[in-house]
Amino acid sequence: MDIKFFEQLFESCFWALALKEVRQIFRNKQLLFLLTFPPTVQLCIFGFALSPDVRHLKLGIIDDSRTEISRELVAALTENQVFIAQTYPANPKALGEEVRRGKVDVGLIIPHDFQRTLKRGRPIEVQVLVDGVNAYTAGVASNYVNQIVNQYGYQLVARPQGANIVPQIVYLYNPGLISSWFFVPGVMGMLLTMVSVLASAVEVVKEKDAGTLEQLLMTPASVLEILLAKVAPLFFLLMGDVFLSLGVARFVFAMPFRGNLPLFLALSGLQIFIGISLGILLATVSRSKQQAILTSFFITLPMVILSGALAPIESMPPFFQTLSLFNPLRHYITIVRALMLKDVGVSVLWPQILALAIFAFVFMSFSSYRFRAQAQ
Repeated sequence: MDIKFFEQLFESCFWALALKEVRQIFRNKQLLFLLTFPPTVQLCIFGFALSPDVRHLKLGIIDDSRTEISRELVAALTENQVFIAQTYPANPKALGEEVRRGKVDVGLIIPHDFQRTLKRGRPIEVQVLVDGVNAYTAGVASNYVNQIVNQYGYQLVARPQGANIVPQIVYLYNPGLISSWFFVPGVMGMLLTMVSVLASAVEVVKEKDAGTLEQLLMTPASVLEILLAKVAPLFFLLMGDVFLSLGVARFVFAMPFRGNLPLFLALSGLQIFIGISLGILLATVSRSKQQAILTSFFITLPMVILSGALAPIESMPPFFQTLSLFNPLRHYITIVRALMLKDVGVSVLWPQILALAIFAFVFMSFSSYRFRAQAQ
């Protein structure tokens, strides 16, 4: 480009048109809000939630020794708040069941001859059961256990009973700590939610932009029939995505599926229903397709970050851990991981199932009300 081009540009109507566009943008309060508030909130959420630190892991303890040294070992594990003593099961079978149900993240079994073996100057093993479903958390937890136990063992060297304590770590449900077994279920839930919200929002807004929504409302069909007619085809298309995701997880990432398939499909359908309801709700408050897309990303991205799909919930600050309980995606991803890797049923997953049912009822009721109000 030469200087003449810029001279012609300055002499043209470009600056007048550009100034007009700037004025229109500043008069559009909704656009200014979408361009400033969502990025600020998302930056704060991502900055706090995406933390590599893992703390407050739930620890189940079986102390068959019940001696001063065994209690000191438990205290060494829990004093820095990395592990929180959660339960004291009666036997290893009960401890394994608590790991399976997700009540504890790590189980510690101290043998009855713990102190006697140390006094003889011999090495002693303590068994550690780690929930391997979350490969990242499991790896961090095992490193913490090794570090803390070894450090405590060094402290015992100066004592008469000084000897090595060897943690025997067993990873349950994901023995190889394959990271994809943690991420794939999260990505499945993330994509399913984002696609269902965005597709339903765009579909409803498209009718408003084209002016055909008013024509539909003039037909003999009721508002509920119109809404169901929009939801049903999209629902079945998204259920196809569920089968596609399962196929990719099984044949590409070699993930096992140990749970009940009909239960998995039913709960996946419930999550799709939640996403569609949320998308319809966003469409009722959006004036254009572009606004619906921007708003959907403002909603879905924090949902993804606070769901545990990409980063362990245990690594988040306590406030965000509590806030994540109001996120339906967190409950769905918990269900997916438990069904695929642990083979648990309704008796274990009923809190998450109940939460999804409540979210589905609330979102669909509110979105239907907004849709009816808009149609009147």
